[in-house]
Amino acid sequence: MPPLGVLLLLVALGHSTQGHRPLPIRKAHKFDWWERGNFYQIYPRSFKDSDGDGIGDLKGITQTIDYLKTIGIDGVWLSPIFKSPMNDFGYDISDFYAIQEEYGTMEDFEELAAKCASIGLKLILDFVPNHSSDEHEHFRLSEEGVEPYKDYYIWHSGVLDANGTRHPPSNWISVFRGSAWQWSDKRQQYYLHQFQKKQPDLNYRNPALVEEMKNVMRFWLNKGIAGFRIDALPYLFESEDLDGHYRDEPLSGQASDDPDNPAYLTHTETKDQPETYDMVHQWRLVVDEYTARDNFTRIILTEAYTAVQNMTRFYGTPAAPGAQIPFNFQLITLLTANSTGRDFVNAVQSWTRAMPSGAIANWVLGNHDNSRIASRLGVARADLYNIALQTLPGIAVTYYGEEIAMVDQWISWNDTIDPAACNADPATYELYSRDPVRTPFQWSNGTNAGFSNASRTWLPVADGYRELNVAAQLAAPRSHLKTFMQLTAYRKRRLLAEGNFVLRTVGSDLVMYKRSVPGVGYVLVALNFGPEPATLPVASQFPGTGEHWLKVIASSLQAQPQAGTWINTRLYKLAPDSGIVLERLTGRNDLIA
Repeated sequence: MPPLGVLLLLVALGHSTQGHRPLPIRKAHKFDWWERGNFYQIYPRSFKDSDGDGIGDLKGITQTIDYLKTIGIDGVWLSPIFKSPMNDFGYDISDFYAIQEEYGTMEDFEELAAKCASIGLKLILDFVPNHSSDEHEHFRLSEEGVEPYKDYYIWHSGVLDANGTRHPPSNWISVFRGSAWQWSDKRQQYYLHQFQKKQPDLNYRNPALVEEMKNVMRFWLNKGIAGFRIDALPYLFESEDLDGHYRDEPLSGQASDDPDNPAYLTHTETKDQPETYDMVHQWRLVVDEYTARDNFTRIILTEAYTAVQNMTRFYGTPAAPGAQIPFNFQLITLLTANSTGRDFVNAVQSWTRAMPSGAIANWVLGNHDNSRIASRLGVARADLYNIALQTLPGIAVTYYGEEIAMVDQWISWNDTIDPAACNADPATYELYSRDPVRTPFQWSNGTNAGFSNASRTWLPVADGYRELNVAAQLAAPRSHLKTFMQLTAYRKRRLLAEGNFVLRTVGSDLVMYKRSVPGVGYVLVALNFGPEPATLPVASQFPGTGEHWLKVIASSLQAQPQAGTWINTRLYKLAPDSGIVLERLTGRNDLIA
């Protein structure tokens, strides 16, 4: 498809407040650009191929980036684009200062950054600080014992048993299975790798390495980016070497009986070490240098699959601030296709109760490591979850394709390329493979879904792309994409940007919440997780609400009526597995700048 001929996207999906007599109201609150933001993750290999090699690239993103602004996105985060041998598709970086050739050049990146700036879209890069590639020049020098790089990585001579046989210094297991220690013949020592053996861990107990990585951040901040998403934070530090020994980790006892599986151990020594939180604060000071210099806030987003109290600790404190957006994975880790409304509320409250006072919530439903919403949580509930994502208070994070309800694509063992799966076997690889969620974006029903004109793409396009694509959903009277756009436009309004939050569960399946601003009105969101239509007991759940005629702002495809019409909540029944957003205004629901 052309460089977005589909910008039929200029469909007027804004919501007029005509018909309501404006009343004097207090001035709208001024939010920083990120505080109620909509963020979107692009997996660069899969977004748009500009040169016909079957792999997405920076020029392809530049050609299509208007799409994101038009559908209501504020910030775009790119998975790694740095020079890499691609053993872990960019998370094994051989040069933190260079662009991977198959993605383009530094000039291509600068062109993309300039394009984003011109349309008011903030550009965020992936920062992968835990490890480098073993093909990085610093690892080569470290392996040769050259200063100052000798201790840029974590090395150990191992331990000798009674027979004089050398063994790794601890029982630690890699995330990608097997020992986390790899012997180097050249250095005659083991090095630590919490992921692949080609991803040696960097040593953050070395001040020179810490400063080196801060300089990487400064390099890209000088290119004008808005901040960083920081990868795999729980693994940044390990417990210290005590008298030449590392402590073994205890057996988990239940999670796995496979000694090569990371679940075989409880990770007391290799995850969530206290020094990690100070390191995030140090990085925050770096981005704050640029915020102060330019009067434009730079942000940190953190990735950490860990206990909720550890995730929220990344916010930091007023005295030592950390990440503005520590990714909240509770909706990913706690919900399944069989989750009830009560399960959903428990997942929401697990985050809001753990958050420090004054922090801003964020909601993440998908990313490159997890099955897609429609596949993991149910095709019928795809709109329901996007409604929740866009109407809960705080920040929304969307993985590419979730706005059109893309689904996972089955990938055979022979076609599997994800190292997490390749390290397994034909019987179990599907438990580990992330290939199904990384397939090319579905722009149209043309060749390769409009992603590429290549004879073969790096991963196959998902089977149902001829019906499930951007162009088809823009042309349809109603679609997942149009619902998403209605929601993103509406969240710029005061009721969702500023409104308080009152959450109710009716039985086990119906969730209702109300967001209101005095002098403006209120918005009511209803989510039916049940198998039967549900009535909406507005008056009993929200006493004093009064009105029973409410305007429809957006709804799941299987729910009626359409946006812009009015319903009588006393008579209305919400379809199963669906959501609806309703509004009642008493004043102007102004846009938030």
